[in-house]
Formats: sequence, structure tokens, C-alpha cells
Amino acid sequence: QVQLVESGGGLAQAGGSLRLSCAASGRTFSDYAMTWYRQAPGKERELVAAITSAGGSTNYADSVKGRFTISRDNAKNTVYLQMNSLKPEDTDVYYCNAHHDYVPRLNYWGQGTQVTVSS
Repeated sequence: QVQLVESGGGLAQAGGSLRLSCAASGRTFSDYAMTWYRQAPGKERELVAAITSAGGSTNYADSVKGRFTISRDNAKNTVYLQMNSLKPEDTDVYYCNAHHDYVPRLNYWGQGTQVTVSS
């Protein structure tokens, strides 16, 4: 069982920055690829950024490329999302997801953290 707790959300002005963190419980964090998603009310959940279990590869949605950076610290069981040059359209609830490299049923979600960007 892995529990994920997001933090760092809040209110920012357009052009500003926020840094989201997702802290994971358990001793096998390094076996999990980590992904940040976001979802607005009435819309489908959208992949924002992903990072492999060892941190060697990342992937971003086109809408955030060049503005957001995903990283992880396996020693701290934490994944981060640095969000720069924020836009009002980045306003969403952001969710952290962990999925095991080899066991598909081991897939976990955090509770979400609200990010609001004012124009």
C-alpha cells in the first residue's frame, strides 16, 4: 500500500510560480513511476507530467512544456512539480499518481491539491 499526500497548491498570479510536492509512504517508492494529472470540474483528467521510477526520463503535456518541470527525490520518497509562467488555464485540481513498474494493479492516487491562477 502506498499513500500519497500532495501539497504546495494555492493561489498564484499569472506569470508566477508554484511548486507542488507529493510525498509517498512505503519503502518501495523507487519502484513506481510517478505522474501528475490535473482535472477541472466536468472535464477529463489530463496528464501533466510523468517521470520514470529512476528519474531518467520525463514526459510532458504540450500545454506545459517549457514551463513545468517534474522531478523526484527517491531518498525522500517525494515527487515535485515546479510550475513557472503560470497561466489562468492552469487552474485545476492537481493529482499525484504512482504506478508500479511491474505490477499494474499497484496504482495509487493522492487526494489532490487546488491550483488557482488569477489573471
